[in-house]
Amino acid sequence: MRERISPMQELTQKELLTRADDASLQPFAVLLYTPLCGTCQLTERMLTILLTMNPSLPIVKGNINYMPLVTREWQITSVPCVVMIRPGAEKQMLYRMQSVDELYRRLTAFVQPSPPENEVDPA
Repeated sequence: MRERISPMQELTQKELLTRADDASLQPFAVLLYTPLCGTCQLTERMLTILLTMNPSLPIVKGNINYMPLVTREWQITSVPCVVMIRPGAEKQMLYRMQSVDELYRRLTAFVQPSPPENEVDPA
């Protein structure tokens, strides 16, 4: 069987926690998975398709088997779990990945900055 190469950077627990706490960074998403989980492999494939469509999406991954502190602190209940993170602030967990389209919509809405509230439409 041929091993697939993922376009997502693999982070260690320390790297992930550091990145999640650094408020100067932009929002990003992390796929938490286990290597033998079939649903995790399907989710990774869906995210790979998203990265093919939009390589600038900030998506990384981490093997939850090596992240006991993340599991406890973030209260991860199952895998796969896509955690959308605004560093230094909120985290949103996705446990149900319905489709590539749904993931794309949710991730792009989360990672793209929202326009200022007082901005007036010139039209």
